[in-house]
Amino acid sequence: MKHTIRGLALLVSLLTCVVGAGAQNASVYFAGGTATAPSAGPTDLLNAGTFQAPTMGGFFKTFGADFIFFHNLGVGIETSSLLGRSPYAGLEYHPAFYDINAVYEPSTFGRRFSPEIQGGYGEALLDFYDTPQICYKLPQGCGAVNGEAFSVNDGQLHFAAGLRIYAYRGLFVRPQVDIRRVGNDFSSYFGSSWIPQYSVGVGYTFNWKHLGSLKK
Repeated sequence: MKHTIRGLALLVSLLTCVVGAGAQNASVYFAGGTATAPSAGPTDLLNAGTFQAPTMGGFFKTFGADFIFFHNLGVGIETSSLLGRSPYAGLEYHPAFYDINAVYEPSTFGRRFSPEIQGGYGEALLDFYDTPQICYKLPQGCGAVNGEAFSVNDGQLHFAAGLRIYAYRGLFVRPQVDIRRVGNDFSSYFGSSWIPQYSVGVGYTFNWKHLGSLKK
């Protein structure tokens, strides 16, 4: 929940700033999909005799917005996080990503299709939580069952490509592929520093008549 609130606060803040600066158009979108990363091999995270080889997966929810200022160039933000928690060597973990990006949206073609390319930098978060399973095994116990055990923060490079398919006026469906290159602190818990993400979302473009061929 805290990651969702943080992400929405980031979206609202940027939306307020850029609308005041006079963007040609602005879009918001909500998406669902999955992000994947291989296992780093069997691990016993807290030396509690619990060995697992966890991989990253599950359902990720994504919120994003972008604002076009100069022809087809603009800025965007995106936040994506796992829905719920997943097991990790006796603990549970929750990953989240926050990005600020440069956005390039070529002109629409076929009246309804608009490709999009993003690239930028952001933060990768990895929160770990105690579980009854691990608390009973640790000699020192836990401060609170299901409480946060520790957290890892790291930088990440973000690249994305998507295609907006306009269904009606400014309403669009948006399949997208994201690629993230996370830092060593984050990637040490998985078998790769490259994290691909695949999602499909819906969104809306405000001032959509500025999209060239969609005026017709």
